[in-house]
Amino acid sequence: MSTAEQVKQNEAAAEFSIHPVAGRIGAEIRGIRLGADLEQTALEAIREALLKYKVIFLRDQQHLDDAGQEAFAHRLGDPVAHPTVPIKQGTDYVLELNSAHGGRADSWHTDVTFVDAYPQASVLRAVVVPEAGGDTVWANTVSAYEHLPAELQQLVNGLWAVHTNDYDYAAQRSHVSEQAQRYHKEVFKSTIYETEHPLVRVHPESGERALVLGHFVKKIIGLSQADSAQLLSILQAHVTKLENTVRWRWSVGDVVIWDNRATQHYAINDYGDQHRVVRRVTIDGDVPVSVDGRRSVTRQKYSAAPATADPSAEETVTPLSAELQAEAQATTGVEVDSEAESA
Repeated sequence: MSTAEQVKQNEAAAEFSIHPVAGRIGAEIRGIRLGADLEQTALEAIREALLKYKVIFLRDQQHLDDAGQEAFAHRLGDPVAHPTVPIKQGTDYVLELNSAHGGRADSWHTDVTFVDAYPQASVLRAVVVPEAGGDTVWANTVSAYEHLPAELQQLVNGLWAVHTNDYDYAAQRSHVSEQAQRYHKEVFKSTIYETEHPLVRVHPESGERALVLGHFVKKIIGLSQADSAQLLSILQAHVTKLENTVRWRWSVGDVVIWDNRATQHYAINDYGDQHRVVRRVTIDGDVPVSVDGRRSVTRQKYSAAPATADPSAEETVTPLSAELQAEAQATTGVEVDSEAESA
């Protein structure tokens, strides 16, 4: 049975409905009350809709608090905390993005691609919404790949890129507050990761091919910095082509779930000093696999020196575990120096 047929069957068997929002991505599900006790039929419908539409929207979920959001996320998979940013106090997995504290994710990205097994899905809940502005846009990276010229598909199928959280936060934004820059340096970059991902991953459930890009990409392996930047710009333009996107106007109590293996997103920073708070729980993912069957691998992971540290002091580097060294060598055929690389 196809995904579309399964979605229709599940929808018919329950008291809810699914409504596409845009042509290539996004659907709103009506008539579902999220929670730990969600009926299995409704849960399966959410899973199938997520595979088909990549991002799904559910309104009027004001009954959910942090614990309820975590409990529902457990129904989708194993929640996982952010690798560097502290969780909200009193929760196990909730990441709060609060505009008052610099939480404005206003550049195109896929969540946490600087690690190897980045989250498979994210569950985002609106807590405080600006009177105007603060929308979020998602892009379908499967559709972006499918609409590339065949010659460009053939090129990117074999390319890999380095992803890292050690990037210039300010360079990708027209205006960045001093507070946001300090938070990025002291918290987001408290542990530095560098991971190699294929530019094209095969989705483990649908078998679709998706581009793996976004603002965590440092460069394409094997290309000069200039050539890498040009090719990344071309590919990113295909991802964010309007036909591949959907935009959501938030209301308090909205919950959005997206397939993080097949999307990018952008939180529009157009609401000035108005307050905006959203809370996210991510679901543990799998290590991406390339078109030719190779797996992504983390090359470096080390604690960054504190902002007040002597700049001449050496960084503390955690060597790669024997398991990761073996995986890295098996993936690339290159022997890894355990003293130079990291876990």
